[in-house]
Amino acid sequence: MNFLEERIIRDGEVRPGQVLKVDGFLNHQMDVALLEEIGREFKRRFGHKRITKVLTIEASGIGIACFAAREFGVPMVFAKKSKSLNVGSDVYMAEVESFTHGNRNQVIVSRKYLSGEDRLLIIDDFLANGSALQGLIAIAEAAGASVEGLGIVIEKGFQPGGKLIRERGFDLQSLAIVDAMDEETGEITFRRQE
Repeated sequence: MNFLEERIIRDGEVRPGQVLKVDGFLNHQMDVALLEEIGREFKRRFGHKRITKVLTIEASGIGIACFAAREFGVPMVFAKKSKSLNVGSDVYMAEVESFTHGNRNQVIVSRKYLSGEDRLLIIDDFLANGSALQGLIAIAEAAGASVEGLGIVIEKGFQPGGKLIRERGFDLQSLAIVDAMDEETGEITFRRQE
């Protein structure tokens, strides 16, 4: 069992509807020491690639992506879920659906911050159905950027997102893959990884 799986077992909570609540340490209140360790692990897994930027989606991916970007010594860019006056109209755009929130959003990244020169590491906190990752990949492709890898903190292996992304040929690395959750007992089963 790795450091993240141990933390999920200790402080995570299985909720009805296949929801894994980890907001006490990952995506509401953030354990900075844990995020540092996550950043180092993404560097270990993708350090052999020449990454020029880390890309994520607001809001939960931002903290995680910052620590990964710091490890690589590159900027972090995040896709915004709403258009604001300071972004302008020259943007890449994709539509994504949130499993947790049950809604659809258009996400945008200013064309100023992504280009065909970029070699991206895409980072997010969760992978369920894969909509957010598909949207970020679409934005990267629209910019002509190369997607060098995708780093996920927690993947729900019993949902289709990971399989769909891997079938497209992307290097997808998840730090913890949950194969099953029992909301009655709270038991979490992790996929064995190298």
